[in-house]
Amino acid sequence: MEIILKQDVDNLGYADEIVKVKPGYANNFLIPRGLAIVATDSARKVLTETMKQRAHKAAKLKGDAESVAKQLEAMTLNISTKVGDTGKIYGSITALQLADALAKHGVIVDRKKITLDADHIKTLGTYSAMVNLHKDVKAKVNFEVVAE
Repeated sequence: MEIILKQDVDNLGYADEIVKVKPGYANNFLIPRGLAIVATDSARKVLTETMKQRAHKAAKLKGDAESVAKQLEAMTLNISTKVGDTGKIYGSITALQLADALAKHGVIVDRKKITLDADHIKTLGTYSAMVNLHKDVKAKVNFEVVAE
């Protein structure tokens, strides 16, 4: 019996795959639990259309991420912070402060997707960070830490 998996099933396959299983396994376990549906002709057509739309949407998201990446790599941010007499920063620069600086320039990025190259930024200077915009698209952002 051929079925279309609605979710990933261990030792069987991934979501949206058509797999062959024994009828008892499909009728007694997979279909009642909502893990699969019977692979009829209409279900196959729906699956192909869904996959086509999903691929189109994924391509659009990747294109948007690439345009934002070009914008990010072209800019240099200035992050101002309080500095002591010796030139050391009170505290350190974090991904949250970098995300706020990006938001001021019109680029909204989740702070969890920003990875600072240096572990702790505690002095003035020029640094860089990686921003994960998409699973295939990463951008390098340069920023300068300056005194207030």
